[in-house]
Amino acid sequence: MISALREDAFAESTPVGRPVTVRKAVMRDIRPILDLINGYAAKGVMLPRTEFELSEAIRDFSVVVRNGQLLGCGALHFYTPTLGEIRSLAVHPDAKTHGVGRKLIGALVEQAQEYELDAVFAFTYVVEFFRKTGFHEVERGVLPLKAWKDCVRCPKFQACDEIAVLRILRPDHWAEAQPEQWAAPSPDDGYIRIPTPAAVEDPKSDGK
Repeated sequence: MISALREDAFAESTPVGRPVTVRKAVMRDIRPILDLINGYAAKGVMLPRTEFELSEAIRDFSVVVRNGQLLGCGALHFYTPTLGEIRSLAVHPDAKTHGVGRKLIGALVEQAQEYELDAVFAFTYVVEFFRKTGFHEVERGVLPLKAWKDCVRCPKFQACDEIAVLRILRPDHWAEAQPEQWAAPSPDDGYIRIPTPAAVEDPKSDGK
């Protein structure tokens, strides 16, 4: 989750000095990515990551760098053959106005298109930024399944207040696959839905 990163982390202005570079992450990026993510985790706005976890997932990550310094990171994580999540999106506090967030989203969406995904989704507090990059807000209760190992580690698991956003990349394929996409999980698939507030039944109602 990107949680409390503010809107200005994704603003864009004329860069000073050498231009930034967007590329796939490599193993030498693990330490600066950890420092960035866990710096936000210490403030309670992202989930902490370990070196082992990041080593396993490094192929999901893309980074923005300038003069050898990491300015931001983000990952595209696959959930089904047609759907992925943009996650672990973080921008260095000193790079708020260099368009780092926009560049990362652009790169991750391009990767999703190369893999012929029908759509990508994210959970965020900066909805307006995602709207500007082609996403729209959706009811998180009807979004696909989140990996339980991430959800149960989140302190907000039972009261998730992040907003779900979705960008459809292949509308025709998405429309065809959607009924199957939202099918109920089997007991052994290792996934659960993000908790959402349950409807409260009127005690005066007789069920009719």
